[in-house]
Amino acid sequence: MFKDFQTSVPKDQLVAVPASGIPVEPDVPRSFAAPAEFEVSADSESENYRTLKNRLHNFVLEKLNLAVIDQVSPPKLRRELSVLVAGELSESGDELNSEAFKMLIDELLDEVLGLGPLEPLLADPSISDILVNGHENVYVERGGMLERVPVGFSSERHLLRIIDKIVSRIGRRIDESQPWMDARLEDGSRVNAIIRPCAIDGPTLSIRKFSRKPLTLNKLVDHGALSQSALTFLRAVAEARLNVLISGGTGSGKTTMLNALSSYIDRRQRIVTIEDAAELQLQQDHVVRLETRPANSEGAGMISQRDLVRNALRMRPDRIVIGEVRGSEAFDMLQAMNTGHDGSMTTIHANTARDALGRLEQMVSMIGGGFPLSAIRGQIGSGINIVLQLSRLSDGSRRVMSIAEVTGLEGDQIMMQDIFTFEKQGKDKDGKILGVFKATGIRPKCMSALVAAGYDLPIETFSNVGAS
Repeated sequence: MFKDFQTSVPKDQLVAVPASGIPVEPDVPRSFAAPAEFEVSADSESENYRTLKNRLHNFVLEKLNLAVIDQVSPPKLRRELSVLVAGELSESGDELNSEAFKMLIDELLDEVLGLGPLEPLLADPSISDILVNGHENVYVERGGMLERVPVGFSSERHLLRIIDKIVSRIGRRIDESQPWMDARLEDGSRVNAIIRPCAIDGPTLSIRKFSRKPLTLNKLVDHGALSQSALTFLRAVAEARLNVLISGGTGSGKTTMLNALSSYIDRRQRIVTIEDAAELQLQQDHVVRLETRPANSEGAGMISQRDLVRNALRMRPDRIVIGEVRGSEAFDMLQAMNTGHDGSMTTIHANTARDALGRLEQMVSMIGGGFPLSAIRGQIGSGINIVLQLSRLSDGSRRVMSIAEVTGLEGDQIMMQDIFTFEKQGKDKDGKILGVFKATGIRPKCMSALVAAGYDLPIETFSNVGAS
């Protein structure tokens, strides 16, 4: 694993590299401590420490055989790295105490195996978003509010190396000819990167983390984002195979809601998911995941969401779930919803439920073909059954603002009615928005479809009597 490794470390601790290229485990104690002469402490904020870490990082990259590093277990790699770094420190005369040495090894391992300075942030469950604005400015979102953190990259080149590591893992590229890219981490977290020349102040990286524990509708009830009656209704909607459109602004929780709602899909059904960057975390076993592909360096080979939607229709799906509809695939999605693929779900960017339907109209119109507006609205009115509107409020909380039903066409207008809404009631002394999520008192027109599917919900589900 180490290439031409020559240092002052005793020979009985040197790493032997056989012909196979896989290192032989040396006789090194499991808990390697820095030698006793390393007495000076360091912290991750000091300039001297950062300079030392950057030098050792480059030294380690020169010595490591990156081609076989995936074949070595992390504990073994840690021992090997400790020996290598201790030898280099001894030879250069740099001094570190054992605590600083351990911290240094941890950070070097993050660089070699992970995403460097981002690893502690990715491991912090209280952080939902990581926003890198150039190599020196890193912000995170905790509890819906942004804050700057004392984390940074050594240089713009360092940040670019981390970005390239992320996108190359899923077979994508980012360079001057393609300066932006959507990607994902292994846990499904969503990543967007954009570099120069489009990013004027240096590379920018945005990571939307996914919780290791998927959010459920029951948890939304516990948090006050939904009422128990609304949960009962949404569960019936999902199980009765009504088509659902989830609308909201950036960061409002659309994908999280899609994951939660999809948990009620029958596990015996075949689900096909279509995304630009795969991030859905469906709990069922029979799921086929499809992902778009950008064009190559010659501008060829692109596979769009519309291509995948059309292909999915030939895959005998019971349900089609599109991560986000944003272009011409809207037409094929509506066709699927109107031709027997009931129970399909997708998300869309819009500020209100009415705006969401308007955006669908625009997307279908963009493909050309001279479709009359009345025909497009007819497809939407018969294809979409339920629209969930989400919002991120000023206090950082994410709320379901309304659950509306599309009742069809009246003339050339799509008719909608709210079944449940969130009613704001002011703020408390800490600035938290107060309100109640309640039924409007309207019995949905889709009740006949729910009853036919075996869900005869009591009239009290939709009553607003006693709501406060």
